[in-house]
Amino acid sequence: MIRKASKSDIGRIIELLHQVNMVHYEIRPDLFKPYTTKYDEQELEELLGDDSKPVFVYDDGEVRGHAFCLITETKDHRLLQDVKTLYIDDICVDEKARGKHVGKALYEFVRNYAKAIGCHNITLNVWEGNTPALSFYRNMDMQVQKTTMEIIL
Repeated sequence: MIRKASKSDIGRIIELLHQVNMVHYEIRPDLFKPYTTKYDEQELEELLGDDSKPVFVYDDGEVRGHAFCLITETKDHRLLQDVKTLYIDDICVDEKARGKHVGKALYEFVRNYAKAIGCHNITLNVWEGNTPALSFYRNMDMQVQKTTMEIIL
């Protein structure tokens, strides 16, 4: 079952955030520190109270994955159309639950949620080198919207 995350999920979400961080650290140790998380418990508790940043969990008796989302709107912009976007800030499936369609279920739930609240699109970022994630999102019919490039000096 997929549901909004609650305070009782924070410990498990922290464990999953460690897994996400280590994937990023292994790909880009020049940018990511090992053995840490994007949020601490207090920050997560605050985040769970913010309706513009919903967090969903896949729970089958144990939280097996999460999706951190951010809802943004562009209105009355000189150049851009008025648009409501759901940005997937972080999606994680527990290493032990991969291959069991947890990610697909989370993604489809988020997609349906975005449609229900009137979003035009869903966006996210994937680090170059995270081949499993790139493949997964392509299988979910996502397309490249734009590319960020860098040169390391």
